[in-house]
Amino acid sequence: MNKIFIVYLIFLNALNANNYDNQIESLALKYEKQVIEWRHWFHANPELSNREFNTSKRIAKILKKIGYKPKTGIAKTGVVAILDGGKPGPVVALRADIDGLPVKERSNLDWASNKTGEYNGETVPVMHACGHDTHISILLGVAKILYELKEQIPGKVKFIFQPAEEGAPEGEEGGAKLMVEEGVLYNPNVDAIFGLHISSHDKVGTISIKPEGIMAAVNSFRIDIKGRQAHGSAPWNSVDPIVTAAQMINNIQTIVSRNMKLTEAAAVVTIGAIHGGVRSNIIPEDLYMLGTIRTLDESMKIKIHKRIKEIVKKTADTNNAEATINIDEGYPVTFNDPKLYSRMLPTFTRVAGEENVKIMKAITGAEDFSFFQKEVPGLYFFIGGIPENIDISQSADHHTPDFFVDDSGMLLGMKTMATLALDYLLQ
Repeated sequence: MNKIFIVYLIFLNALNANNYDNQIESLALKYEKQVIEWRHWFHANPELSNREFNTSKRIAKILKKIGYKPKTGIAKTGVVAILDGGKPGPVVALRADIDGLPVKERSNLDWASNKTGEYNGETVPVMHACGHDTHISILLGVAKILYELKEQIPGKVKFIFQPAEEGAPEGEEGGAKLMVEEGVLYNPNVDAIFGLHISSHDKVGTISIKPEGIMAAVNSFRIDIKGRQAHGSAPWNSVDPIVTAAQMINNIQTIVSRNMKLTEAAAVVTIGAIHGGVRSNIIPEDLYMLGTIRTLDESMKIKIHKRIKEIVKKTADTNNAEATINIDEGYPVTFNDPKLYSRMLPTFTRVAGEENVKIMKAITGAEDFSFFQKEVPGLYFFIGGIPENIDISQSADHHTPDFFVDDSGMLLGMKTMATLALDYLLQ
């Protein structure tokens, strides 16, 4: 192949890209109002993990209206649709998570949630406190855009609406792991997958991404401590699980501060809940604690697991108590394939502008998108959700009652996901 012909091909590809860039831009603007309306409905009607019954019905209804034949009931409440332009080519998957959180919304939005659900046997308020309502609506918008362009598309696009990203209820399976086990990445076989997350800490119009590990592996754990009950006035007759737990918590905190080489990668161990006792003058017989481990390095993860088990046993022994710890399988590191990252980085800069694409540092949040990435090359990235007139330092965090991201952030999400799909399929 001579140099002139190679230059001609590059020119031809650039010409084609400019052509569908303009089409995507036009269609995204055309459907933005509709996508915002969808977002408001999903936001006002959130449902908890593995209970997204009305959410999945609404997704399927919209997909059918566009022209798709969606499959439902995948990994309990997931929805999958396939766009086939009828030409041979690779298969690209685009994913959105669809579940809400047990959080009570604190806002004056006309479309704020007042819904409730059942969580761990209790009735709780439910809110889209992490932006999954925007993720659903963005992907539906992309499905609508690409459906209009399907005559230009070689290969296939698989749209994955995934339940239970926030974690399946206790005793249940769910989320990306279950979708993978049920074969969502096959028939047709997916060659690459893309996912996004809207952020309440980045400005609208911006994209944040990095190669390799972008989000941490996560493991939840439970510690059970058994002592001997006694009257609070006679603690010498007890084996006090509360004192044991207090010492255990302090000792566990030294794992990260004294055992981890933090110049290499971040790590976190947090105790998030402690349950024990019923009144002020009774030393209880037992209690349990719940916590989370976040790691970006596999060897550090192994070391933390080993150290926490040692500390739990030895602290209990020192206090004449008994203790057990169970650490779950958790999620792997959300790992952006370096080759796919290099291949698609020009797409991000072309869509958002080079000045609006930030190469970020890894964060200790976690995402079960990582289960898809264990099977096929994948890219996960963040889009900004905060308008220019809002001070980011005053913006509420994810998973909190005041969490907010603006409708205007979804336009870039639609354009980026649609362009990533076409660039991958046409390159």
